[in-house]
Amino acid sequence: MPGRSAGTAEWDARLSVPGSPVCAPDWLALREAADASARSPELVEEARAHLAAAARPGVPTLIRDLGCGSGSMGRWLAGRLPGPQRWILCDRDPVLLARAGAGMPSLAADGAPVTARTWQDDLTSLRAEELAGTSLVTASAVLDLLTFEEVDGLAAACVQAGCAALLTLTVIGRVEIDPHEPLDVEFAAAFDAHQRRCTGGRRLLGPDAGPAAVEAFTRRGAAVRTRPSPWRLGADQAELAQEWLRGWIGAACVQRPDLEQHAAAYLGRRLDACSAGELQVALGHVDVLALPAGAS
Repeated sequence: MPGRSAGTAEWDARLSVPGSPVCAPDWLALREAADASARSPELVEEARAHLAAAARPGVPTLIRDLGCGSGSMGRWLAGRLPGPQRWILCDRDPVLLARAGAGMPSLAADGAPVTARTWQDDLTSLRAEELAGTSLVTASAVLDLLTFEEVDGLAAACVQAGCAALLTLTVIGRVEIDPHEPLDVEFAAAFDAHQRRCTGGRRLLGPDAGPAAVEAFTRRGAAVRTRPSPWRLGADQAELAQEWLRGWIGAACVQRPDLEQHAAAYLGRRLDACSAGELQVALGHVDVLALPAGAS
C-alpha cells in the first residue's frame, strides 16, 4: 500500500489532541472485546473461590463496580462468578450509567439471579462506610486516571470494609509495536508523561498506578496478587488499533508539541500498516486482586 504523502496532516484533524476521550461511549464499546480478552482469568478464579467461601446461603453477593462506564466489567464478570449477585454500578456519567444498567446479564455462572442498580457518584471520595456489606469491589481501566491519594483512599476504604478488590487493565507504560520505528520510543515516553500530568490540581498516576495500588493494599495487610493483562492488537482488531494510535499520538503531541512535526507522517505509516494487516501492537496492563487479611 502506498504511503501517505507529506503535508497531509489535514486528513486527520485529531492529531493535536487525544483521540477518543477515555470515557466516550463509542471508545468504550470499541475496546470492550479487547478488554475481555486481556483480563486475567487466574485472578477471576481466585476471586471466585474467595466469594464462594464467604457466601451466606440465600444472601446475594454484593459487588460494587467503581467507574463502571458503560458496564463492560459487569457484563464480563457476572457470568464468571457464582450467584446470586447484587451489583451496584457506580459512575458520575448518567448516560454511561443508563447503558451499564440496561446491559447487565441476569444470570450468574451457576444460573443464580443477578440484579443491578446504578449509583451516580464520584469514586475519588469513597469511604469505608459506603462499602458496608460489600464482598467485592471492581474497577476496570480506572486506576491510572487517579492520583496517589485517591488510590490510597480506595485501598483504605476496601481494607477497612473487609472487602476484596479486583482492579483490572491498569496501564503500565509498556508499548511494543511491530514493525518497530525509532520514533516509537519518543511517542511512548511523551504519552507516559501525559498520563502523569497535573490536571485540575490533581497529579495523575498513569503507569505508576498499578504499583501504587499494590503498595497501598499490601501496607494495610491485604493479600495481593497481580497478573499481566496486555492488549494484543493485530489484524482482527484493526479498528481499535487505529483509534488507539490516533489517541496515543495525539496525547503525546499535547505533552510534547515538538513531536507534531513528525506526527502526520508517522501516524500515516502506522495506519497504512494497520490497514494492510501488517501491524501488531502489545499494550501492557496489570490486573490486581486484593483479598482481605486472612483470606486464602
